Amino acid sequence: MASVPSLASTLQQQLADALTAALPQAGAADPLLRRSDRADFQANGILALAKKLKANPRELAAEVTAALPAGDLIRDIEVSGPGFLNVTLTDRAITGTLAARAADGDRLGVPVNTAAGTTVIDYAQPNVAKEMHVGHLRSAVIGDAMVQILEFTGENVIRRHHIGDWGTQFGMLIQYLIEHPGALGHQEGEAADGEAAMSSLNRVYKASRVLFDSDEEFKTRARDRVVALQAGDPETLALWQGFVDESKIYFYSVFDKLDMEVRDADIVGESGYNDMLEETCRILEETGVAVRSEGALCVFFDDVKGPDGNPVPLIVKKTNGGYGYAATDLSAIRDRVQDLKADSLVYVVDVRQSLHFKMVFETARRAGWLNEDVHAHQLAFGTVLGKDGKPFKTREGVTVRLEDLLDEAVERATAVVREKAGKVGLSEDEIVENGRYVGVGAVKYADLSTSAVRDYKFDLDQMVSLHGDTSVYLQYAYARIRSILRKAGEAQPVAHPELELAPAERALGLHLDQFGEVLAEVASAYEPHKLAAYLYQLASHLTTFYDQCQVLSDENPAEVVENRLFLVELTARTLHQGMRLLGIRTPERL
Repeated sequence: MASVPSLASTLQQQLADALTAALPQAGAADPLLRRSDRADFQANGILALAKKLKANPRELAAEVTAALPAGDLIRDIEVSGPGFLNVTLTDRAITGTLAARAADGDRLGVPVNTAAGTTVIDYAQPNVAKEMHVGHLRSAVIGDAMVQILEFTGENVIRRHHIGDWGTQFGMLIQYLIEHPGALGHQEGEAADGEAAMSSLNRVYKASRVLFDSDEEFKTRARDRVVALQAGDPETLALWQGFVDESKIYFYSVFDKLDMEVRDADIVGESGYNDMLEETCRILEETGVAVRSEGALCVFFDDVKGPDGNPVPLIVKKTNGGYGYAATDLSAIRDRVQDLKADSLVYVVDVRQSLHFKMVFETARRAGWLNEDVHAHQLAFGTVLGKDGKPFKTREGVTVRLEDLLDEAVERATAVVREKAGKVGLSEDEIVENGRYVGVGAVKYADLSTSAVRDYKFDLDQMVSLHGDTSVYLQYAYARIRSILRKAGEAQPVAHPELELAPAERALGLHLDQFGEVLAEVASAYEPHKLAAYLYQLASHLTTFYDQCQVLSDENPAEVVENRLFLVELTARTLHQGMRLLGIRTPERL
């Protein structure tokens, strides 16, 4: 595994050294390097430095240029405007750097973060005995992508699925099951799959709800059953576990459809922190972080007030002695920091829960569980909207089931794949498999290509389109390269640093070289949409390259063909790796 410094970082270092050499009194100065449409890069840092030192910026720029080392990196450098430096790199440097990336296997020269630590990511949090709907999509997709990206950059990632597996509704469900034994069993002829599991859970939920709402005596027994559950009564706990296990069969079937791995050991629901709740409350009260208010244990904040102007507290323990969500969330923070030794906590939860988490994090800071060394971050996401711009619902006004949504996406995508299948000779099995990869990829990419905090419109027609910023466009770009490589015959992808590059080759090469820097930015800011944007730009550069540079041509010298094959092969590997990190498959043939 060999980390390859990017061309930008090498140039940045050379310019910084030249600045120091030309102006020792300036100390360590930043050349402020960025990509430019006038050259490969532009350095703007000299202007601010000249102002600070009361020097002429153009003269200073000339001194810096003179101090740059001779070598293979810079082909041309010019001083423009009031003191900008426009830098063009040599073709040899571009191809040579890409060759080093290509030699580094799946890592493509991307460095491992030397300052990596341990991050706990809390994502994909469905509720026991309830169907997953469109609202569960974003947490799962965004969280899974961040897990893959952080792990690739070297972080030790611990996944946590904080499922809703505790609460008063279980009294109703368990009491119904005691009075109707076998109600949770599968109907005759039903396989024990996710659909059947959800079907039996729905049956019990609806029947118990009807009874709860209509029979006062049953309601009383159900409430007593909650007390028995919280007290740890063995029979009640065993029946509760049955609901959890049945729900997991269903969860796993939905996550499998999403092409996403969820491991049993990573599912630690609300119940997993029950034994810590009393101690959490005791610590908060003894340290004065939480105070008694009207019988409840509360934490107050100067900047959190209700519409009436009065402070709105975080309720840790209710007046009746029950625990609020805050007690569970704070106990989870203690567990993740003290037992799992995390230095970063990431919560992939709806933006509408921002106030709750702001108060929870501040409480944890006051208690000393979060500090300068241990940070918590809410990766907040917006709402999935229908084409009408309102929250996505069925025609009947019901929230869309996640499975139905995925099934329809796969159905649409399979039709798109089938339409093109004849040209590449796909078998029926390949059409079905690719339809699944394209459909699920379309749903994930539509979610991930939008900044998480923004709402986005769920439009399947657009998602499975071959044109525009869609995963299908990227998957076809990858499959097209694989097709070219199969047709290459004897010709092999070989880098030729001695060759002059055409403008489209340079643009593609410079973009390929940014992969590691983009990943570092995405990992540090928790912004997977920037990786999606990078991959779309990469596919767009590839399209321009195809228009201007023929890859397989008898008219081109052998070394030009080999170098172009090398460029497209590295593009395919970068697309494949980038899409993999987003949780999207890239079929070899489409």
